[in-house]
Amino acid sequence: MRTAYSVETVRAAERELMARLPEGALMQRAAAGLAAACADLLGRVYGSRVVLLVGSGDNGGDALYAGARLARRGAGVTAVLLAPDRTHPEGRAALLRAGGTTATPDTAEPLLRRADLIVDGIVGIGGKGGLRPDAARLAELADAARAAVVAVDLPSGVEADTGEVLGDAVRADLTVTFGTHKPGLLVDPARGYAGSVHLVDIGLDLPEQAELEALQHADVAARLPRPGAASDKYRRGVVGIAAGSARYPGAAVLAVSGALRGGAGAVRYVGPAADAVIARFPETLVSGEGPAKAGRVQAWVVGPGIGDDATSVAEVLAADVPVLVDADALRLADRETVRSRSAPTLLTPHAGEAAALLGVAREAVEEARLASVRELAGLYGATVLLKGATTLVAGPVGGPVRVNATGTAWLATAGSGDVLSGLAGSLLASGLSALDAGSVAAYLHGLAGRFAADGAPAGAHDVAAAVPEAWRDVTD
Repeated sequence: MRTAYSVETVRAAERELMARLPEGALMQRAAAGLAAACADLLGRVYGSRVVLLVGSGDNGGDALYAGARLARRGAGVTAVLLAPDRTHPEGRAALLRAGGTTATPDTAEPLLRRADLIVDGIVGIGGKGGLRPDAARLAELADAARAAVVAVDLPSGVEADTGEVLGDAVRADLTVTFGTHKPGLLVDPARGYAGSVHLVDIGLDLPEQAELEALQHADVAARLPRPGAASDKYRRGVVGIAAGSARYPGAAVLAVSGALRGGAGAVRYVGPAADAVIARFPETLVSGEGPAKAGRVQAWVVGPGIGDDATSVAEVLAADVPVLVDADALRLADRETVRSRSAPTLLTPHAGEAAALLGVAREAVEEARLASVRELAGLYGATVLLKGATTLVAGPVGGPVRVNATGTAWLATAGSGDVLSGLAGSLLASGLSALDAGSVAAYLHGLAGRFAADGAPAGAHDVAAAVPEAWRDVTD
């Protein structure tokens, strides 16, 4: 499990560790890891040209000490000092002793243009509100340069705790972070500024509960349902799908396609697209009446392509089984009804749907995804899966938010979310909690999207067909 911790938690762990170490030892650990990552990126250190962008805090000190290490290996290292009178004095002295030089921001442009590597040590994890004008200019020059950009701990200008980008910020090719991931490295839009992320262990003692969790292959494999020798279709779980309409029969077909590949023993479909569903998936159990009379299910999925069928939404929400609410059903589901349910509820909005539920503009959700998913989960007393380039899954009573980044931009295609809903609903029916069902489904769906696309466009039906390959990839 990959975890991320808040700035406050990281600062407390750093203080506790520094109290037990010789003065400056923690910064030296960080600088050693940073220098090693820079050397790996350069390939050949001797004769390379490295420019450090150095602010006034410890982040700048990390960059200066790392620059000294590179200078001792033969790199030409220049530190551009944004605040010379407040630059980390020991780090600056170490760089000069190693043969490095310093420069001012007004002389930085030609240095950056000729650099092989640029190290962003402008602002650390305590920075707020975007970069100031002089630093923003350096960030712009670095972005225009041909050199790779390495951020120290976090790209300068992004919000460490929230993933928000409230102004100008550095765009890095690689971020070398220390001790633990920070939420902004895993959550959009800040994640898009971080590039690849390399974690350097500096010995922090962190609490068990993190701010964010990101499942890895082993975590997903441990949660996937597996039939036993005595299993039958009912013991494995039956998932009900209330989806589709005369206008959108394909949504029902795609939701069923995801559900059939999610581990449940059977899929029961209710809705006006029965003929289309049976034609594509004859193994589906079809009911001619509404959800209340459909028969035994262990979980429901309601909403994909359902249009204005508020009756089906109400009947599903009245069932005393886990329910996944998606698409049209999100606007039809009464908030207090959802809050009053005794069985788990999983809402799966994209940013536009989340914005409508919160009564804000879509841009407000996209700019503050972490805050938005937590707020929505609290308002509805439900688990919420907020779709996006990084999918976030938040529980109704706090705790770590799950973040998933296995997807691909090719998943931004019509019907992809219907497949995800069916897949997650099937996992609910097989016994997973709402948090696990949502995060495991997002992980598999993202992998399936990669396998289906393989660098080219893919349709939602291709994504559903690739789910078994993703499942095998996780469990092998």
